[in-house]
Amino acid sequence: MLMTLTPDQIIQSLEGRFPNVIQAAYPEDKHPRIHVAAADTRIILEFLRHDPALQMDWLRCLSAVDYVADNQLSVVYDLYSFTHRHMFAIKAYCDRADPSLPSVVDLWPAANWHEREAFDLLGITFTGHPDLRRILCADDWIGHPLRKDYTFPQEYHGIPANLNLPWQHKPKSAK
Repeated sequence: MLMTLTPDQIIQSLEGRFPNVIQAAYPEDKHPRIHVAAADTRIILEFLRHDPALQMDWLRCLSAVDYVADNQLSVVYDLYSFTHRHMFAIKAYCDRADPSLPSVVDLWPAANWHEREAFDLLGITFTGHPDLRRILCADDWIGHPLRKDYTFPQEYHGIPANLNLPWQHKPKSAK
């Protein structure tokens, strides 16, 4: 029987199963979600994947965000249930100095490339990932280009960077 749950019902289920783990809940937001610490991420995601009433069997997207002012990075897991037709998101926060979260490749194989992208561009380590290496930048690239404090290199292997691009300057006033 198809039983689509509302974001409120999903949150109630999670709060009942994991008291004192949810840091914030946004059931009425355009992007319904909860916020959790990195240490609590794996057990919540396993529950969402395997609980018969939830069955979040599709990882729609895994993305990462840099909160440089708060000295944190986050990973957002957008989930969907094909069985029940409900969706929900988990936003997990980790320390920017040593960002690490458990891999979920075994729960959703599509996480493989998503986690590699977050590793490459923001420097988040996914423990237990079967092949965590760069996916977009060259293997010898220094740094993580999507971090807000990243400084683009002046050159790479002798190839100069063009730092004088037209879109970086205001157009001259017409007379």
